[in-house]
Amino acid sequence: MTVTQKNPSVSSTDQGEPRWSYTSATSDTPLLGLTIGDMFDQTVEKYPDQPALISRQQNIRLTYRELQAQVNQCAKGLLQLGFQKGQRVGIWAPNRAEWCITQFATSKIGVILVNINPSYRLHELEYALKQSGCSGLVLAPEFKTSNYTEMVNTLAPELDECEAGKLQAARLPDLTTVIRLGSEKLPGMFSWDEVMAVGTSVSDEQLAAQQLEQEFDDPINIQYTSGTTGFPKGATLSHHNILNNGYFTARLQNFTHEDKLCIPVPLYHCFGMVMGNLGCITHGAAMIYPAEGFDPLSVLQAVQEEKCTALYGVPTMFIAELDHPDFNKFDLSSLRTGVMAGSPCPIEVMKKVISLMGMHDVEICYGMTETSPVSTQTRSDSPLEKRVGTVGVIHPHLEIKIVDPAGDHIVPLGKPGELCTRGYSVMLGYWNNPEATATAIDAARWMHTGDLATMDEEGYINIVGRIKDMVIRGGENVYPREIEEFLYTHPKISDVQVIGVPDPKYGEEIMAWVKLKPGEQATKEEIIAYCEGKIAHYKIPRYIKFVDAFPMTVTGKIMKFQMREQSTKELGLESAASIQTA
Repeated sequence: MTVTQKNPSVSSTDQGEPRWSYTSATSDTPLLGLTIGDMFDQTVEKYPDQPALISRQQNIRLTYRELQAQVNQCAKGLLQLGFQKGQRVGIWAPNRAEWCITQFATSKIGVILVNINPSYRLHELEYALKQSGCSGLVLAPEFKTSNYTEMVNTLAPELDECEAGKLQAARLPDLTTVIRLGSEKLPGMFSWDEVMAVGTSVSDEQLAAQQLEQEFDDPINIQYTSGTTGFPKGATLSHHNILNNGYFTARLQNFTHEDKLCIPVPLYHCFGMVMGNLGCITHGAAMIYPAEGFDPLSVLQAVQEEKCTALYGVPTMFIAELDHPDFNKFDLSSLRTGVMAGSPCPIEVMKKVISLMGMHDVEICYGMTETSPVSTQTRSDSPLEKRVGTVGVIHPHLEIKIVDPAGDHIVPLGKPGELCTRGYSVMLGYWNNPEATATAIDAARWMHTGDLATMDEEGYINIVGRIKDMVIRGGENVYPREIEEFLYTHPKISDVQVIGVPDPKYGEEIMAWVKLKPGEQATKEEIIAYCEGKIAHYKIPRYIKFVDAFPMTVTGKIMKFQMREQSTKELGLESAASIQTA
């Protein structure tokens, strides 16, 4: 069934006067006034025997009724361990069935789920757990080169001596309970199997009573975005925020209970847990995880063998799938739709996805974690040039305006300015950070994105740049200041400036201009080695340039745009810079 959205209303005035960059959208489809847990249960009642979750790497296949049983058992286990509404529980794991189960279990009992990036290292993990005040942590034993068990024991060596659920760690004062996926029992930790087992002592009535206490405006999720002041900020999202955003993103793709969505994007990000998981459960569609982390071959195999009808990914994922040497051996004819988002979408890649992967209804989404995340989306019935060359039009029930960054005045159509969004999707705020919240959301509840955009007469949006000093590397938002603050801790570095430079694979790559202390010498390899194991791999600079000074304005402001232009030429990246995106 298609969403009937009223055509976006673009601001206009009398003939001969400028038309302003403002648009709003209503819909014949109302917002969902439900909590995530209640919505999930309603879907189970409608489609109990439909496939709900397929985690291929774990050989797990669950119907909606079977998934509900696991979710309820996990929720009861968390209640038995003493978790209460409003407490925070972190989840640090790759794409696994337990991630999904934990997401819906916490939503039923009002525990706020804190998404922790699987790439985080010690410094970042400690900050996220402390800043959010997590009292619980669900973690995978390990993933790729990260030994999560070892890292948690490094931060909380008291685990070796304490009873499970009674941790008192000097470095993590709020954390009492660590739950490790699997059945193995380790000192100071509950195993996943233990948590599921203790849930048997909680009745269905107790769980139902706890679920009744939840309100759809309650906070239910914290997602960390890299911070411009050197530290990540926890975007705090409600049931209402993310349930509706997942619902409309999928509905605009005409999802039904017969759809099967391949989800190779990480669940810790809005793309996976909102647009993916919540988009599916609001329609009775199947969630399919091809692997713990992205692997193009696993995606192609999953699409063919599960007969997926939809596929999500950032541009680099689609490029990797298209470029796989065995691409032509796979039958992708089941694909109908999907979403490309997370970073600027190259127009030529979109055309290949349509022509070579058969995704004739593929759509582009634009947004940010702070807006749950989607604010605009292309439509499958739009002209091709609009579908591949813009980020679409406004989402139902939202408003967009484009303002002069200097004075907040709405700019005329076609003129670039800062894109601002208002509506149900705007986050509650940054967790325990009122100053950052006030900077991002103004008194009229407009979320200032920091992105430069233009709007045409039909309401289509183009992203033309960024005001905020942010790099988007392969779908990961990276704020240079965070990397700069870390590199300042290197004993040989006097000053450092981090920029993004064009990259044909990731869209952008990280580059650091480094000024050493007098008399010091260092190599690129030395700087990179200093970063390894301390910050996430995607934040480690690929390029290092040693300098004596930075280009500056007469008022002392560093001109990063000039640094980017100079570096692009020096590194021979002009062709990557010329790739056209929406």
